Amino acid sequence: MKVFSSEYTFDYSWEECSTANWRKYCPWNDKSTHVIAVDTLSREIDPATGILRTERLITCHQQAPAWFISLLGGSNTSHVYETSYVSPADKRVTMCSTNLTWANILQVRETVTYQPDLTTSSPGHERTQFTQDAKITALCGGWQKIRTKIEEASVERFSENAKRGREGFEAVLEMSRRVFGEEKAREQAKLH
Repeated sequence: MKVFSSEYTFDYSWEECSTANWRKYCPWNDKSTHVIAVDTLSREIDPATGILRTERLITCHQQAPAWFISLLGGSNTSHVYETSYVSPADKRVTMCSTNLTWANILQVRETVTYQPDLTTSSPGHERTQFTQDAKITALCGGWQKIRTKIEEASVERFSENAKRGREGFEAVLEMSRRVFGEEKAREQAKLH
């Protein structure tokens, strides 16, 4: 098993990040064109805790080599199952995802959190701490050396995708702030 970890601080409040998270795979994000569909399977609020729990199926066009797809069967379409928890009381979003496609060969289990960055935030300039951890395990039989190479290559690719994902989310955050700011200004103008 190999582990990928990263941390990043967004110059946006937790409220902005937790709201924009639902728009992460929209046309505002030109870095996520591989995402074909995001289907919400279930969504419920725990009445005791106020935590919103959502299950989603994310369908992607993958860039696996043709020889790999030919060898293993399947297609260029892959699926990821995601469960997220939004705790307004704790100001914390936790998202857990795992690949469904080729999970018998390679398991990827990712956990992402968004929470206020209390160390660098100041009144009027709130920031959000983003953490991302992925455990990548090659399950294919054979020599350990082959499994290790598959895991190392997967971590490298995951790292590249994570960087693009952060860049795309920054674009979504920027557009959200602008659009919601314009809407808020229009609403306030109506009141005066």
